[in-house]
Amino acid sequence: MAFLELKYHSDALGMGVSVNVVLPEKAKTLIGMTADGAASPTYKTLYLLHGLSDDHSIWMRRTSIERYAADYGIAVVMPSVARSWYTDTAYGMKYLTFVSQELPAVCQSYFRGMSSAREDNLVAGLSMGGYGAIKVALTRPDLFGYCASFSGALDVAHMWDPRLWREGRYIFGCDLEGFSDLEGTQHDLFALCTRAKEAGTPFPALYLWCGERDSLLGDNRKFHAHLDALGVEHTYAESDGNHAWTYWDEQIQRTLRLFLGKDKA
Repeated sequence: MAFLELKYHSDALGMGVSVNVVLPEKAKTLIGMTADGAASPTYKTLYLLHGLSDDHSIWMRRTSIERYAADYGIAVVMPSVARSWYTDTAYGMKYLTFVSQELPAVCQSYFRGMSSAREDNLVAGLSMGGYGAIKVALTRPDLFGYCASFSGALDVAHMWDPRLWREGRYIFGCDLEGFSDLEGTQHDLFALCTRAKEAGTPFPALYLWCGERDSLLGDNRKFHAHLDALGVEHTYAESDGNHAWTYWDEQIQRTLRLFLGKDKA
């Protein structure tokens, strides 16, 4: 596998951005890793999103994502979005546009082997990134055929942590005393799913996981029930675990097996 640190000027954000990229490499002398999947002229891509307190480097530092990707010959794109909630923010920075629109186009232009086919693109993330993954997938149903959320912060309209309320005012444009006024807006995943279902928009193959000791378990169960009520096909799983990398490392491996045909729900 090839590892690149991509820095370019983002027109969506009006500034330089940092993105880590792992690409399939057709090599014959690798020790301890496979390069078999790199033989194809085109390859699938995983857009992998970080959480609230992290950046684009975290998946490389906390997991063996490069090694996992090598088994399937896929690319991995890991952008940095600060604490933006993958949102076109109230203060003007268009992070949703950056991740869902600009970044795929830029990557596909730089790395010609990246397929633009819906069935070849997966977006996944943890916590804030789980929220972002679903939001990005619903924003780009033409590009993302697969989506996964681990310990997702999926119910932003009912976030209880007052430490986030001041940030929320500048990110979402919500009230200083809470996020309840986000209900039904473009930031509310529940509302976005309802509108997509009513409009007949195709949903991605969707995988949700949360640990049974995670503080966000209630949000995930509520979102799972909402998808069931809408009749949206998805795979939902719980197992022992909390908000920690031990479990997200396991889940990204399972996600690759599920979506690339080596596992069953």
